Amino acid sequence: MSKILVTGGTGFIGSHTVVELHNAGYEVIIVDDFSNSNPKILQQIEAIIGVKPELVELDLCDEAKVKNFVLQHNDIAGVIHFAAFKAVGESVQQPLKYYRNNFYSLINLINAFDSKVNLVFSSSCTVYGQPDVLPVTEDAPTKKAESPYGNTKQIAEEILQETCAVTPQLKVTSLRYFNPVGAHHTALIGELPIGVPQNLVPFITQSAIGKRGPITVYGNDYDTPDGSAIRDYIHVVDLAKAHVAAIKRLESNKASTNYEVFNLGTGKGSSVLQIIDAFESSTGVKLNYTIGPRREGDIEKVWGDVTKSTKELGWKAELDLKEMMSSAWKWEKYLQDNPF
Repeated sequence: MSKILVTGGTGFIGSHTVVELHNAGYEVIIVDDFSNSNPKILQQIEAIIGVKPELVELDLCDEAKVKNFVLQHNDIAGVIHFAAFKAVGESVQQPLKYYRNNFYSLINLINAFDSKVNLVFSSSCTVYGQPDVLPVTEDAPTKKAESPYGNTKQIAEEILQETCAVTPQLKVTSLRYFNPVGAHHTALIGELPIGVPQNLVPFITQSAIGKRGPITVYGNDYDTPDGSAIRDYIHVVDLAKAHVAAIKRLESNKASTNYEVFNLGTGKGSSVLQIIDAFESSTGVKLNYTIGPRREGDIEKVWGDVTKSTKELGWKAELDLKEMMSSAWKWEKYLQDNPF
């Protein structure tokens, strides 16, 4: 099978995708600078798949080094581009850091391949903002981004779409993730936030194991059945498998155009309080939580229409909330016994 470059391949979604690519028979090469991940993840991947993927430590913002890397690895057939800064709060405080990193890395990659490559781009449902209609489809209008991070995803999609329009040999699939959670069933890889987790599930697991204090539920007065905000949570392994499906679609020339967009979610929403309940019921661990005020910039409710992904990618999320919560908890317990 062909060789796939995975940028940010030691990150949360990247590491799971490396495993699924290997399972599908692909050869993988990882590029990472470890600015938001741990080098030990490479050993963890090896423990799962039995071989150590090739890794090149590289800052994708260094144009000359990226060009040199691609020249030396001229057998790469496709790219899955995860590498990006992603902390919403930090992006508000340091917008230029985010614009520089997230745009330079993408542009340098495309230029290094002379715009002749199959590229799967890691995008986000943040491009929709608070949708006018739910579930949100890929045709829904994008809203003004709530943060510089979200704006980098919107603008990156525009860069790719506009480049594809004048570059027939560039084939791109943008995958708009909803909320990835969970961990590999081996509990050898999972989400590894640096500092205080910004996402709900790792904060839940860290609180449950004693690393953090009580969980704050931000708002219980939303227009939802239980008053807490609703999101579309998807197991990271399901998400990783979708990237394999996207690469296969590009390789087999099944894409309807050279720029396509797909939602990746379960197609249904779960509230914060439902996630807390799912964790407690699937692990038997009681959580300590309090109700706080709404957070500025938080969206009330969003979940995706995944009809297009099911029909055209031939992919569908299979793992349920129970598996998401129990696998995340297994990973947290593994980290307690095997600190990174």
